[in-house]
Amino acid sequence: MRILLCNDDGIHAPGIATLHRAVKEFGELHVIAPDAERSAAGHAITLADPIKSTPVDKDGEFFGYGIGGTPADCIKLAVCAVMKDNPPDMVLSGINLGSNTGISVIYSGTVSAATEGVILGIPGVAFSLCTYTDPQWEMAERVVKELTQKLIANPMPPNVLLNVNMPNLPYDQLKGIKVTRMGRSRFIEKFHKRLDPRGRTYYWLDGALEVHDDGDDIDIHAVRDGYVSVTPIHLDLTAYDHLKTFQGLEKTF
Repeated sequence: MRILLCNDDGIHAPGIATLHRAVKEFGELHVIAPDAERSAAGHAITLADPIKSTPVDKDGEFFGYGIGGTPADCIKLAVCAVMKDNPPDMVLSGINLGSNTGISVIYSGTVSAATEGVILGIPGVAFSLCTYTDPQWEMAERVVKELTQKLIANPMPPNVLLNVNMPNLPYDQLKGIKVTRMGRSRFIEKFHKRLDPRGRTYYWLDGALEVHDDGDDIDIHAVRDGYVSVTPIHLDLTAYDHLKTFQGLEKTF
């Protein structure tokens, strides 16, 4: 089995090294990830500029390629060029430092890497560790290994990716694994206005996630309660419940 690894924190991030350790026994690994952090890049792709590729070594051995583009760029480049003759059987993205629950799914480069895999017909899974401080990498490695092993044994349906979020707890403190839905939420943005040393104005974005969903079955609450959240996500964004709502706009020319 050929497994393609990517992320949005960059090829030098500890999360992708942990991901590599977790799944190295399952097959032939290929790492093609951004050469620097591309967090919240969403599903952006590079059209107007060339995309640079740089070999990266770790511990004296070749690790993968650092790509001067977005996470989605990395997957496209891997499948359509670098691994064209032997495409990957699975795309694993992460392990992201920080939550990708609720509306974060829309902005996340981690999720978008897995999404691009699914678009290209390859099963994709995004892994995130819901913290920015004191990450429990050992726990995350064990969870990723267990879930990946199960997914290899039980192939995923087409046009669906999995978004996995892990609470930052020691492994023996986890409550379990729960299949969830994406919680309705939004970010409450706050822009900090500042001046640079030359007196020019700049803004620094900050914010907090506001939850608009009381369901016990959502990703946000599962992680809060100590469960690993596994959310199936599909690519069709059509609001089927409202197709009839807008039929009055139809017209024959």
